[in-house]
Amino acid sequence: MQKSTRRYVGQRLIQWAIVVFVGITIAFFIPRLTPMDPVQQMIGQIQATGQFMDPETVQELEATLETLYGTSGTMLEQYARFWRDIIQFKLGPSLSQFPRPVTDVIGRALPYTIGLMGLATILSWILGLILGSLTGYFYNKKWSRALDVVVMIIYPIPYYIMAFLLLMLFAYIIPIFPRGGASGIGVRPGLNWTFISDTIRHGFLPALSLMIVGLGWRFLSMKAVASTVVGSDYVAYAEAGKLPTRKILFKYVMRNSMLPQITDLALSLGVVFSGTLITEVVFSYPGVGRILYQAILQGDFNLIMGITVFSVVAIATAALVVDLLYPLFDPRIRYN
Repeated sequence: MQKSTRRYVGQRLIQWAIVVFVGITIAFFIPRLTPMDPVQQMIGQIQATGQFMDPETVQELEATLETLYGTSGTMLEQYARFWRDIIQFKLGPSLSQFPRPVTDVIGRALPYTIGLMGLATILSWILGLILGSLTGYFYNKKWSRALDVVVMIIYPIPYYIMAFLLLMLFAYIIPIFPRGGASGIGVRPGLNWTFISDTIRHGFLPALSLMIVGLGWRFLSMKAVASTVVGSDYVAYAEAGKLPTRKILFKYVMRNSMLPQITDLALSLGVVFSGTLITEVVFSYPGVGRILYQAILQGDFNLIMGITVFSVVAIATAALVVDLLYPLFDPRIRYN
């Protein structure tokens, strides 16, 4: 490995470590700056059931819960224990789903979110790439203008409004798809066609809502870059040389327009690990976004921080991978 390459990789790794450190530190302090106290909240829930506890029992329970949720001691001591637990991959128990560990709660929800958002992100990226390139190159065609108008109408619609529209239309008015959930009642998870087909059917509407809205942004950004590339000298030279239109479109226009889209795809896939809160709530989808919503409502510090840690590390790692692989996508970029 050349010296310039080692220096480039080393700088990017240092940046990755700084981003992860700062992001996780913010995730530690923000919940503690809120007025919610998870320990008192759980004690209140126990007492609300009508169980009598004398003051000594309450104090013992409070001390035990503070140890479980990492809220005992000074803020500095909590912070030190927090990093120690992260290094050991111990995030403690979840308050909202006690006594299950946070890693277990996230591990059960993560496959649903990755399947839902991962598929929607990749499909919207591919469609946006192709349609944006076609519209940018054939800008004077009627179908190109019509497609541009349709996307401009769809793009400003918030994704949660799109989710509600699809839910009302295809689950209530025209009941083709289920109203929510990730699978039907009585369907056991497993590598069989019954479970896979049922999961696809339940995830179709939430994935479609994410894909439609995501397609709008990627279409417009790809069209803007492609429109600039179309006016470049090498495209004009290729057209003057009577090269096939397909070759000009894919090898000249699309290839030179997709570099910003590669960054967008990597960062979008990184965000997959944080879930999509409102869409999962609308469709009662058991992903990371929904359990994050429940954790916020119940002041579940451990679960909030666990999901945030996963999200910070995933996004920072995606940016790192893009930085390291960019010279492979664009030969004009060199490590030095």
